[in-house]
Amino acid sequence: MKIVALVGSLRKDSYNKQLADTIQERFAAKFDLEVLDLGVLPHYNQDEELNPASSVVEFKSKVKEADGVIIITPEYNWSIPGVLKNALDWLSRVDKVLIGKPVMTAGAATGLMGTLRAQLQLRQILTALQVKLLSPVGNEILINQAMAKFDEKTGRLADEATVKFVDEVVERFIDLIEE
Repeated sequence: MKIVALVGSLRKDSYNKQLADTIQERFAAKFDLEVLDLGVLPHYNQDEELNPASSVVEFKSKVKEADGVIIITPEYNWSIPGVLKNALDWLSRVDKVLIGKPVMTAGAATGLMGTLRAQLQLRQILTALQVKLLSPVGNEILINQAMAKFDEKTGRLADEATVKFVDEVVERFIDLIEE
């Protein structure tokens, strides 16, 4: 099984990238997870959508070929980051590679509410893009870094209860893909 991850933070030591890396390692026996680099995409421009840059063509191809997509987002100003919105705009145009694609959302932040507001907004966008979403009931991965620490040495999620919950949600996402 092939899954791609879109991480909405470009920061080198991003908690969201660390969450993607944690999932990638823990589920290596069940699926191949490739974290796509959103930083290589040019700003979406409708004038360019029929003749996009090679980075856009490659990005859309990887998403199209994937069995599922995990979107892991921080929360910037109560919203998703511009780099993630830009990627979603590219994916929603012309060949619309996200339609019907199984998608799971998650996020980590330093705030008390994790990425609640960003994920609510992300779900609105994904509904408009006609993806197959994992139900939010019992599946909301809203990591508050202050409570569910990432190990400073390994860069992986370290809180056992949070790791167990993430594992359960990812297992349900695998079931959604296999439906």
